[in-house]
Amino acid sequence: MQLDIKGVSFRAFQDADLTFLQSVYRSSREHELSLVPWTEQEKTRFIEQQFGAQHAYYQEHFKDASFDLVIIHGKKAGRLYLDERNDEFRILDIALLPGFRGQGWGSKILAEIQRLAKIKGKRVGIHVEKNNPAMTLYLRMGFENREDKGVYQFMVWEPVTIKESKKR
Repeated sequence: MQLDIKGVSFRAFQDADLTFLQSVYRSSREHELSLVPWTEQEKTRFIEQQFGAQHAYYQEHFKDASFDLVIIHGKKAGRLYLDERNDEFRILDIALLPGFRGQGWGSKILAEIQRLAKIKGKRVGIHVEKNNPAMTLYLRMGFENREDKGVYQFMVWEPVTIKESKKR
């Protein structure tokens, strides 16, 4: 899928990017890691195991998805894993490194996914951890809570055209 955002490009990850992708994953778990009394070595092992399991799961179960690095002004900034389905764009994962958060990049990426979804008459879905600070971003971008999945909330954004057709 081609996303068109000024200053942002996307590139399919390569094996050489796995260390970077693991650092993006870790950056999204730092708050949790700060709460446990583990040594740095234990935290690193935990992240390696969790990232490895997640990566293997995504690769096995979402073979047709795009697994891209997010590159902002030429710098690796994060990851976007996106699965285009018949009726939905499912965001498997979107994460930016801390230095790129809070600057509107996430909003621009989401808005572009929504724009393409609207053109194709599809919704956008994502599972979000309930304590994820980005929850407010998703709500602001028009995502609605659809299903409580325990630790996660399944959220959906639908173009107006889909919402209107459901009312009929």
